[in-house]
Amino acid sequence: MSKLVNPHGGGDLNPLLLEGDALSSELERAASLTQVRISSREVGDVIMMGIGGFTPLDGFMGKADWQGVCDNMQMANGLFWPIPITLSTSTEVASTINDGDDVALVNDETGEIMATMTVSEQYSIDKEHECNTVYKTTEMDHPGVIMVMGQADVNLAGSIKVLSQGDFKEKYGDQFMTPAETRAYFTKKGWSTVAAFQTRNPMHRSHEYLAKIALEIGDGLLIHSLLGKLKPGDIPAEVRSDAIGTLIEKYFVNDTVVQAGYPLDMRYAGPREALIHALFRQNYGCSHQIVGRDHAGVSDYYGPFDAHDIFDEIPKDALETKALKIDWTFWCDKCDGMASMKTCPHDASDRMLLSGTKLRKALSENEEVSEKFSRPEVLKILRAYYAGIKDEDKVEIKMSGHSAK
Repeated sequence: MSKLVNPHGGGDLNPLLLEGDALSSELERAASLTQVRISSREVGDVIMMGIGGFTPLDGFMGKADWQGVCDNMQMANGLFWPIPITLSTSTEVASTINDGDDVALVNDETGEIMATMTVSEQYSIDKEHECNTVYKTTEMDHPGVIMVMGQADVNLAGSIKVLSQGDFKEKYGDQFMTPAETRAYFTKKGWSTVAAFQTRNPMHRSHEYLAKIALEIGDGLLIHSLLGKLKPGDIPAEVRSDAIGTLIEKYFVNDTVVQAGYPLDMRYAGPREALIHALFRQNYGCSHQIVGRDHAGVSDYYGPFDAHDIFDEIPKDALETKALKIDWTFWCDKCDGMASMKTCPHDASDRMLLSGTKLRKALSENEEVSEKFSRPEVLKILRAYYAGIKDEDKVEIKMSGHSAK
């Protein structure tokens, strides 16, 4: 009998990926259907639905769901959901599709058929309204706003049958774990309290400190890395994975940590993204999610602890997975170690604030990085990565928002 939290919605996991003969026959049928090209973000959403990460969704949202999620973080059926999961296409393509038609969803970058979809609705949206409600801005400097405003003009809703997991399994092997696989692993270990640590960066000392706080109060830890697309200048998933694996091997107790990844692109939606992270971590079997400073933020669009506050604003029964809220963390010279605002009584002059942006900037400019900031074994891996980037391919890392403070 599993002691883990229930999948979101209270039922069983709802993976939409076909297998065996059903997969073969649907792939054959898909080849003759009208093709709808889908973006990298939409591909990630398809794969998450395929592996059950977006349980209990059975496809892309219709207009009533879109409106309810934007305005109230609630689908038309009352299910809590913080970010719209939608698919768009051009007016030209939409004009060839009728409600009830089946279409093939094709990865725009690779040409691979990812899913089939039975179209139940076509609709347009107010893109600025989505940006204002989800991202709290319409400024085109925000990468999430760029994504939404760049979507095609017609949204297609409908249930899907997923035909592929892309190349994530091929690239990341056993680290690409489905919710069924993480749940099976946690159950085998006898864990009931499992904290998820969200990361799109290699882990520095502050991240390590947060992770170890979680281990002090729970059975195990899932270090869960984003494997989809990031913004320019962020460190690729394979480098990040190598660095995190080394950190786990050298600095964590054996068999207390699982490193895995999930297939979404980063949305940079700050507080709302913290909620959807907790939602799908519930499907992965995690009872808690670590929420530190500026979770899923970018620049200074969100306050440093807006992602803490939003968990207090949603209904108490919206999610079983709870936020493990942790204050500013830093290295303190007088404490001679990692500390937080709740544990360190010393002045700001004694503290070294750590951030992924600071680390990337220092490494990209070949500056010295203190071992108080990042473990030497991790720095070695990251320096090797940056040494291999040609000067013309380097992206300038700008310090802004909370990472600059």
